Parts: sequence; structure tokens; C-alpha cells
Amino acid sequence: MSTSDWAAFILTLGSIVILVAGGVRFLVKSYFRDMRDELKPNSGKSLKDQVTRLESRTEKIEEKIDVLNSIVLEHLVAKPKKKSKIS
Repeated sequence: MSTSDWAAFILTLGSIVILVAGGVRFLVKSYFRDMRDELKPNSGKSLKDQVTRLESRTEKIEEKIDVLNSIVLEHLVAKPKKKSKIS
């Protein structure tokens, strides 16, 4: 191979590497942009908004369970135990 053939080969190989690297960079940037958009709150459709809604619902359910638990405990403490009349 002559010097010009080697130069053409190296330039071709470099061009291919640059094109592949550019494509990978574009894909990575678009994936990160999509992930960033999902993690920012918007009109309720993002992942962050959904997680926030689930957290608030979970807190409300926990409060209701606590209230029910206290009611049941008060009822059990206030109610005297009956002796069974099994002979």
C-alpha cells in the first residue's frame, strides 16, 4: 500500500468512528432529555406527578388506618370481657 492509500484508509476509518460516536451521543442526549422531562412536574402526566399523587394518597390511607386502629383499641379497652358459661 502506498502512502496515499494509508491516508485514505485512516481518513475513512476516522470518519466512521466520528459518525458512530456522533450517533451514540445523539441517542444518549435524547434518552437523558426524555428522562429529565419525566422527572419534572407538568400537568399531571409526568412520573414525578404520579409519584406525588401516590404519596399523598398513601399518607391519607395511613391516617385513616391510624384512626380506625384507635377506634378499635378504644372499643376493646372499654368493653368488659364476658365469662363464658360453658359447662
